[in-house]
Amino acid sequence: MRREARAFAGAAVVFLLANQMAFGGEKHSKSFAGIASYYDKNYRGRTARGDRYDPTKFTAAHRTLPFGTRLRVTGPNKRSVVVEVNDRGPFIKTRVLDLSYAAATELRMIGHGLVRVTAEVQEPPAAQ
Repeated sequence: MRREARAFAGAAVVFLLANQMAFGGEKHSKSFAGIASYYDKNYRGRTARGDRYDPTKFTAAHRTLPFGTRLRVTGPNKRSVVVEVNDRGPFIKTRVLDLSYAAATELRMIGHGLVRVTAEVQEPPAAQ
């Protein structure tokens, strides 16, 4: 009986750890760097959060950051813009952000396509 109880407890611990890692155990650092792309100015559609994409707003897509997270994104020319995460992506693994057309314009990315950026978390999203 004791052996069964220990086996059950061990299985429960493994399950809880696996569940935490899969659903919410991911930690986000305060800053990251990598390649960013941007949405085409003619793109029309909805974001993963359900918003209608607006090319005039400063928004971004990130794979895992919570919706509502605000990021200060800085390009190689030292220009920066604050964006709000409202979509999921980019879906190309070598990229870290997809920026709205307005954010890309502010960073002077238009015409360059891909630009190396740094991003710093400005504020966590409000508790939902």
